[in-house]
Amino acid sequence: MRSKQAPIHSGYGEQTTAREAVGNRDLSGAIAIVTGGHAGIGIETTRALSDAGATVIVGARTLAAARAALAGIGRTEVDALDLFDPASIDRFAARFVASGRPLHMLVNNAGIMATPLVRDSRGFESQLATNHIGHFQLTARLWPALRAANGARVVSLSSRGHMRAKFDFEDPHFKRHAYDKFVAYGQSKTANALFALALDARGEAHRIRAFAVHPGAS
Repeated sequence: MRSKQAPIHSGYGEQTTAREAVGNRDLSGAIAIVTGGHAGIGIETTRALSDAGATVIVGARTLAAARAALAGIGRTEVDALDLFDPASIDRFAARFVASGRPLHMLVNNAGIMATPLVRDSRGFESQLATNHIGHFQLTARLWPALRAANGARVVSLSSRGHMRAKFDFEDPHFKRHAYDKFVAYGQSKTANALFALALDARGEAHRIRAFAVHPGAS
């Protein structure tokens, strides 16, 4: 039976930095993947995990830009990953699984917001395809490595934007009604939160726990 999650009253707030959240934890030997971990919230996550001793693999579309951004951060690796391209996701995950390393932390951080209507090769709307479906596929492909960690965490970056829209199970890709870029973004963030809930229920028996986080707003 799934254990009930409840607020932990951590004391963290809108002024808490990533490094403060990590605190004095020693992550030496731990391996993390952070999608989009070379910019914005992602690079702060990468820096905090690296500073605590973890090895961080950053999935990025542009390798040169990612390597340049991460040049001053130790224990980082960069590998090609385009969450809008299913084949790229499979190749990234296959390379990691083939390395034989366990995956202790998967941070599904990368995303796009309020973009014009674009569809992927399957006809999926781009924000849902990138923010949710791409990360869903990545997590599924990395499942053997997550199980091998014998105690893994999957963190999905959601947003207060989820309040803009529920998930439209009848027309998630805006094929039958007018496209609204903010509604599409909100739907993708709702999907991130729902994914975390479902994954946590399924993963607990394998010592894999999942969480959705809201990064805050300025």
